[in-house]
Amino acid sequence: MKKIITLIFVVLVAIANAQIHNPVKWKTAVEKISDNEYYLVATASIEAGWKLYAQNIPPKGPIPTSFAFEKSANFELMGKTEESKPIQKHDKVFDMEIAYFHNQAVFKQRIKIVKPITSIKATVEFMSCDDSNCLPPDTVDLEFFLSGAPVASKVATPQFTFGNNTDGNNTVPTTTVSQTTTTKAPNTTPISRQGLWTIFFISFLSGFAALLTPCVFPMIPMTVSYFTKQSKTKAKGVKNAVIYGTSIIVIYVLLGSAITAIFGADALNALASNFWFNLIFFLILVVFAISFLGAFEITLPSSWSTKVDAQADRSGFIGIFFMALALAIVSFSCTGPIVGTLLVQAASEGGIAPIIGMFGFSLAIALPFALFAAFPGWLHSLPKSGGWMNTVKVVLGFLELALAFKFLSNADLVLQYHWIEREVFIAIWIAVFGALSLYLFGKIRLPHDDATDRISVGRLLLGLLTLSFTVYMIPGLWGAPLNLINAFPPPQHYSESPYGVGYTADGGSTSVDEGALPEGAHLFKPHNIVTFDDYEKGLAYAKQVNKPVLLDFTGWSCVNCRKMEQNVWPNPQVLDALRNEVVLISLYVDDKRPLPESEVRPSQIREGKMIKTIGQKWSEFQTLHYKANTQPFYVLMNLQGENLVDPIGYTLDTDDPDEFYQWIKQGVSAFGK
Repeated sequence: MKKIITLIFVVLVAIANAQIHNPVKWKTAVEKISDNEYYLVATASIEAGWKLYAQNIPPKGPIPTSFAFEKSANFELMGKTEESKPIQKHDKVFDMEIAYFHNQAVFKQRIKIVKPITSIKATVEFMSCDDSNCLPPDTVDLEFFLSGAPVASKVATPQFTFGNNTDGNNTVPTTTVSQTTTTKAPNTTPISRQGLWTIFFISFLSGFAALLTPCVFPMIPMTVSYFTKQSKTKAKGVKNAVIYGTSIIVIYVLLGSAITAIFGADALNALASNFWFNLIFFLILVVFAISFLGAFEITLPSSWSTKVDAQADRSGFIGIFFMALALAIVSFSCTGPIVGTLLVQAASEGGIAPIIGMFGFSLAIALPFALFAAFPGWLHSLPKSGGWMNTVKVVLGFLELALAFKFLSNADLVLQYHWIEREVFIAIWIAVFGALSLYLFGKIRLPHDDATDRISVGRLLLGLLTLSFTVYMIPGLWGAPLNLINAFPPPQHYSESPYGVGYTADGGSTSVDEGALPEGAHLFKPHNIVTFDDYEKGLAYAKQVNKPVLLDFTGWSCVNCRKMEQNVWPNPQVLDALRNEVVLISLYVDDKRPLPESEVRPSQIREGKMIKTIGQKWSEFQTLHYKANTQPFYVLMNLQGENLVDPIGYTLDTDDPDEFYQWIKQGVSAFGK
């Protein structure tokens, strides 16, 4: 009888937890390298059909896997956490190329013991998805026991032991140590070859733009003439010019290598979604832009160029190298802002992108010196230095200013402050490129411009192109998608009026009076659905109007949630039901905003964890009440919190909005009985 009762209990628990997905299990191991050095090894066993994302993830993608080790004076971390080689493929859920793991993943952190210690604690934050659903970000506590750790062998193949965690949650109470290898897991490249080629191409074009500035262009004939006159033969002059060009490339590539070495291959990539990172680089690019527009010049200390010029007087390869370094320093006021922008963009991609970027940039600058040295007659075909070079510099200043607001927009999106919503961003770009058009047509003059009553054909054509681009952006204020620049403005839903300024989802020019909304509610745009983001306030309003409640468990990074909102909710029948027949409460399980101190409490699911953010609160609420943790997840309930129909999830696999509508109608009918 006891066995039967136990069996029934186990079956009931299994049924209750059937919708709680826990596809990633963690185990720990320790490898002893020497008397005071160890590898802390975390192994993830991944359920079939699910994927765990790598540490290096492009911006606007899923949450990357990241480790946080306890701070202690007893040990030191040596280098960054390494990982086994992931799969690099297109991800259907996020519609981008992402590095992820199937079946299993191994992460290794090298440490050095300073004082005796028996174990080290850490936490791992990660996100897992299958082809249609993503679980909210999860955090698991890990512990690595150093006592009894085996000495790592020199075998080339790791022999990790795997096991399933059977305690019903994600904690790892036991540790498995095993014979393993000291071979480092290969570092991953967080950006594809196609992405590297894109960076190279953009950097190469930027190098040509820098070449046309007043600081660099006049140096071409001067430098080439120097080499041809100082060399006894033409071949010697060509050789010296090639060495000069190669030195330029080496100098800039060394700069890119230094950035990668100092910050690490993926450090800035991890900062790409950081508020302060984006805000600081917004300010830097604004300063660069103002400098290019002529307000002031950014220069390196004159003592630097004096010392370098002294070294350039030396003969041979060393002298030529210092001549190239002198060019880099003297031209810094023009090339510095461009190099800085390229490094920010490339470094935020991670990996060797800064090196590739600097190689492309320097190659574009170095090529003319070598080519004109080989063919001196070409110098006569060069246009004379003049005001056109200042025009190039000013155009670059406007472009820097426009790009700066992309970083400010990123900072705003991170914390959901709604400072720079889509209309504001587009309006700023319209103003920037409109002002650039007026400048190119000669209607605006800046400090270093030459006084002239006419403009060149090239400037006129560039002005027409810029004006056309400005006019193209104007309909974006009225809801146009602007596909040419869709990677720059905030997404369509992050907007004051997603259907256009002064227009509603119905296409009319009358707007909803948001001041008449109930307390705690807001309009879910672009559909103009009265929505609550707080459970208690939404439920209180539902009782007031006597309507059933539709709980929408969603997430800011939930792609399938956006697909439902964009493809199912606009259906006329569904939209009418959401507006008039239910009270919608949208609970974001990945909301990073902190809870008030009075609401911070221990987790009821994970022992020793605290619920500190709004997202954690709603994620635990979904798990406790509905035994599910996938999004989107929809619940129709009555005013007593009882389900009217079975909850439903992502329905677009059927490509039929009617399924969602019939589900709502079934629940509403049950509410009326």
